[in-house]
Amino acid sequence: MASTIKDVAKKAGVSTATVSRVINGDPRISSKTREKVLKCIHELDYKINNIARSLKTSKTYTIGFICPELANTFFMTVAKGVEDELRKYGYSVIVCNSNESVEEEKERIKLLLEKCVDGAIIIPASHSGAHFKALADQEIPVVLVDRLVEDFSTDAVLVDNINGSYAAVEHLINSGYRRIGYIGGDIRFTSAKERDEGYKRALRDYCIPMDDSIIKYGDYHIQSGYDKMKELMEEEEPPEIVFISNYYMHVGATKFLIEQKEAIRRKIAIASFDDMELASLLEFCKVLVSQPMLEIGSKAANMLIQRINDSKGHDPQIVRLKTQLIVKQE
Repeated sequence: MASTIKDVAKKAGVSTATVSRVINGDPRISSKTREKVLKCIHELDYKINNIARSLKTSKTYTIGFICPELANTFFMTVAKGVEDELRKYGYSVIVCNSNESVEEEKERIKLLLEKCVDGAIIIPASHSGAHFKALADQEIPVVLVDRLVEDFSTDAVLVDNINGSYAAVEHLINSGYRRIGYIGGDIRFTSAKERDEGYKRALRDYCIPMDDSIIKYGDYHIQSGYDKMKELMEEEEPPEIVFISNYYMHVGATKFLIEQKEAIRRKIAIASFDDMELASLLEFCKVLVSQPMLEIGSKAANMLIQRINDSKGHDPQIVRLKTQLIVKQE
C-alpha cells in the first residue's frame, strides 16, 4: 500500500501542512525540519502527485537545464547534482544542449518557455546573456552555473577559481618549479579568466618573471590541449611543468606527450584544474584542483527552489564553492 502524506507527517513528527511546505520548498521551514521530512519521504518511498499539485499551485514542477555540451563530464555531473536535489521536491528536469551556440541557446530557451518550466539552470554558451531576459520577462527565475554573463544579472553558483589556481601554482613553486607554463581557456568566460588570474597572481606574489612564450590559450577541448602542449614543447626553452586549466585540455596535452620520445617525456610534468574520471591516473600529472561538481548542482537547485518560492525579489546572489588541492603521491 502506497504511503500517504499523513504517513510522512506521522513518521517525521510534524503536521501534514509542514510536509506540504517542505515539498513545495517553503523558505520558512528550517533546514533541520526540511532534512528530517525529506529523509522520511525517502524512507517511506512517498510518491508526490505532481498532477494534483500543478492544478492546485499553477506550477508544472519542471525545471530546465541548459548546458553547452551533453558529452562533457563536468556539465553532466552538475546536472546529476541538480536532478538529485530537485527530485526531493518532486521536480523533473528537462536537459537541453546548446552545442556552444548562442543561437541554439536561444532556441532551447524558447522550448523551455513553451514547456512552461518553473525555473531554469543554465551553463552559458558564451559571455553574452541578453537573451536570458526572455525568461525573466515571464517571471521565470534563472540560476547560472560556472559562468557569469554580460547584460543579465541573476543568481549564480561558481567555484573559487582564482584561489584554486593560485593554490596549485603556489604548490608547484614551493616544490621547486620556476618555469611554469600555462594552458588556459577563452578568458571571455568567467572560469577561464579567473583561473588565468590565479596562475598569474601566484607568479607575481613569488616574484617569478612571467614569460608570455609559455602561456597559451585553447578552447577547453582535447585537440586544443594537444596543439598547445605541442607549441609549448617547441619553444626554445620549454617549461618544466604546465598548469592546464581544464580536464579535456589535460587529456589532449597528455596525448601529445605520450607520442613523444622518452627523453622529451622525462623533462615535463602537468598540473591541472579538474579532477574527473581518470584525471589522477593520467601520466605526467602531479597536482589536481578538484571542483565539488555534485555540490555545484545541488546548490544551484536549492537556490532556484528558494527563488521560485520567494516573491520578495531579493538581490541576485553569487555563491562560490571551495576547491580542493590534490597532490599525487610519487
